[in-house]
Amino acid sequence: MDTVTVLTDFGGKDPYVGIMKGVMLAVNPRLAIVDITHEVEAQDVREACFLIGEYYPYFPEGTVHLCVVDPTVGSARKPLVVSKGGHSFVGPDNGLFSLLFAAGDASAHEIVDRRFMREPVSATFHGRDIFAPAAAHLSAGTDPSEFGPAVEGPVMLPALFPLLSGGVMEGEIVRFDRFGNGISNIPFGAFKAFTGGAPYLVELCGLSFPALSRSYYDGRHTCVVGSSGYLEFGLFKGDLAEELSLKKGERVKVTRR
Repeated sequence: MDTVTVLTDFGGKDPYVGIMKGVMLAVNPRLAIVDITHEVEAQDVREACFLIGEYYPYFPEGTVHLCVVDPTVGSARKPLVVSKGGHSFVGPDNGLFSLLFAAGDASAHEIVDRRFMREPVSATFHGRDIFAPAAAHLSAGTDPSEFGPAVEGPVMLPALFPLLSGGVMEGEIVRFDRFGNGISNIPFGAFKAFTGGAPYLVELCGLSFPALSRSYYDGRHTCVVGSSGYLEFGLFKGDLAEELSLKKGERVKVTRR
């Protein structure tokens, strides 16, 4: 069965997600469509970028991932088909796929061939008229090179990874889950390599952690290695973001002691 996943910031109030699914099914009726989330914070390309990196490895090779968080829809930004590790991704060239490119072994083609678009193409809903049809054609076997020319130098978001300066690693909170847990951009692998088994202190907005917790119930405030593989911060049976008035971009500091 052909599989397409869908990630957007469209929410559930409007028919936009359902319309895109209808467009895809009209092209490829064999599709199995998996909703990842439609609750990405509106227009937050950075949050979506980290979510894509988190979820896609759990799908089999051959899966197509339709990703539409597109605040500059209708501008000169390119529509892309991205190929990486047997997976295909469809969406705007606005930094959404930065983590895929940063990890290497990813290639991109611009979607320019009108055969793979729905006519007429709206200036405000490329999800319906460009991205959904492209995803469906990919799922049916169209090669990425058929959509258009290769793209060199795709848009990359800044400050994807924590910064190192002497005995300090500094990252930031990039998103919050439904429970108010703050998820950072510090991968556990990078944290482990930086600390090297030496004593350390993790700090976030006045909270200090001399050790990582195993799970959320290990203390009132916890710093754990979340299921995403990044350091994240929680409040047992509470909402840490609400308690501390946390915002995305809050600094996370790891100091070797």
